[in-house]
Amino acid sequence: MNQQEKNSTKWKKSLIELGIIGGIIVILYATGLHTQVLGTMQRALLWTGFFDATPGITSTEGPLLGGQALDFKMLTSENEEIFLEEFIGSVIFINVWASWCPPCIAEMPTIETLYRDLDDRENIRFILLSMDEERERAVNFMEGRNFSLPYHFPESPVPLALRSGVLPTTYVISKQGQVVYKKEGIADYSTPAFRNWLLELSEE
Repeated sequence: MNQQEKNSTKWKKSLIELGIIGGIIVILYATGLHTQVLGTMQRALLWTGFFDATPGITSTEGPLLGGQALDFKMLTSENEEIFLEEFIGSVIFINVWASWCPPCIAEMPTIETLYRDLDDRENIRFILLSMDEERERAVNFMEGRNFSLPYHFPESPVPLALRSGVLPTTYVISKQGQVVYKKEGIADYSTPAFRNWLLELSEE
């Protein structure tokens, strides 16, 4: 086989490989599995420390929630109505997410770990606010992974103080109702430093 034939064979092999990869990508998107695959890949990167996913615990002087913000109505996973005002007086960890968002899927196990570590603290509460238009997808996601996290759905417009163009976005609200933390994008919330910071806030 001459060099030209070798190059031709190599080129055809590359095309076949690209075709197979392309076919896999099409199948993943057609079945909706691409979100899970990308989320798993990002979770692997999260745990390996390939990129910096520390949540950072620098307090911010955000807005004080009041008025219409406190009237924000949500629906629990048990289809019960609840208002944001009912959480004031506790430190509130709010994560805005969606089941179709790979970074949300990647960081969710770290939030589950944080929740389990703090579940016995009555003055630290969690709101996982799903942006899924098809709410059943969020339910299937949480139940399929046996997460014990309390998750909610918006039943009225999300307050301006809790709006972001990025998913996921995480907020921490002080016991006085002030936004003291905001993080856009993926983070590892299972770190002892972040857990201890929430505990300190709850004891102020």
